[in-house]
Amino acid sequence: MISVDRLLRSDYPSMKMSENLFGYQRAELFRQAHHLNPVASVGKEGVTEAVLTHIRRELETHELIKVRFTDYKTVRKDLIEDIAASCEAILVGMIGHIGILYKQSANPDNRKIFVPER
Repeated sequence: MISVDRLLRSDYPSMKMSENLFGYQRAELFRQAHHLNPVASVGKEGVTEAVLTHIRRELETHELIKVRFTDYKTVRKDLIEDIAASCEAILVGMIGHIGILYKQSANPDNRKIFVPER
């Protein structure tokens, strides 16, 4: 299990909310994520290696996912930023106790999520 303290002091560069995204891109990703159900949950055991592995696998498969926080609600923003950094994903945003992450698939054939360019 990765402790909350370790994540908060981690060596990962913190991925700030919507870093590398323009407002219109972030809004489009929010629209596309609206119908999605959370695929991972951070509960009383915190962010374990198994949770991170699951999130990485889901990001490679789906590109855009939701993560629910059932515990650690007071530090959820810090945790989701650290999760995004450790998974090399972009934090699209937080809605309540749910974080939205995006990572473009390395395989062009698996890319399903459209991010508009101007």
